[in-house]
Amino acid sequence: MSARSKPFPRFDRLERVVHWCNATLFLVLLLTGASLYAGPLSTIVAHRHTVKTIHVFAGLLLPLPLLIGLLMPSGRQLRRDISRFNRWTAADRRWWSRRTRASGQLGKFNPGQKLNAVFVGASIVLMLATGAIMRWFQPFPDSIRTGATFVHDWIFIALIFVIVGHIMFALADFDSLRSMVRGWVPEQWARRERPAWWAEVVAARAGETGAGSAGAAGDVEAGFEQRIDEARVGTGEMPVGD
Repeated sequence: MSARSKPFPRFDRLERVVHWCNATLFLVLLLTGASLYAGPLSTIVAHRHTVKTIHVFAGLLLPLPLLIGLLMPSGRQLRRDISRFNRWTAADRRWWSRRTRASGQLGKFNPGQKLNAVFVGASIVLMLATGAIMRWFQPFPDSIRTGATFVHDWIFIALIFVIVGHIMFALADFDSLRSMVRGWVPEQWARRERPAWWAEVVAARAGETGAGSAGAAGDVEAGFEQRIDEARVGTGEMPVGD
């Protein structure tokens, strides 16, 4: 089997289950929230109390898939991947500019994915806190209840744009989307799009021996040069041989 189609594992089963559980709960929250607060939709909701109850329980359940996954013995890869979101490299900084993007040897996640994950994680905490104040408001003064409603509503609006953007980017990259459905990407995709992560996995497979690490690093450098040449050709700048 060629590297073009050879499966290269990216997400394990637990990570995929956690992702799709969260995605389902987010979808329920967005739909019920929109039907409760958006004017044209709120007028056609027949059982408003039922919709509100579903919204509240979906919000309370939202953190559970991730928390359970993190605490499970089989969640080692999930914990390792979450720790990647707090690690920023020079390659991540180069990714933001189209001029230098091709020179970045990215890890498992690109900077956009890292920011998306951090924002969504922070949103879960804030939405849970403000939603609880809105639902069980009796102990709180009017100023806190008003502030909680304001924050809750604006984070809700921001999440709509973030989640729609996330879906659009996922649909535009079939290989990346497939990794969250079936758990793997073609090895060629991993070498081209995430060379630092690819080298990390290859080195781990080789038992982190000197030969295995050196071979993986050499392949990353070769892939890096190829990406630079492709970027130059794409902008009309032809590579010149020695």
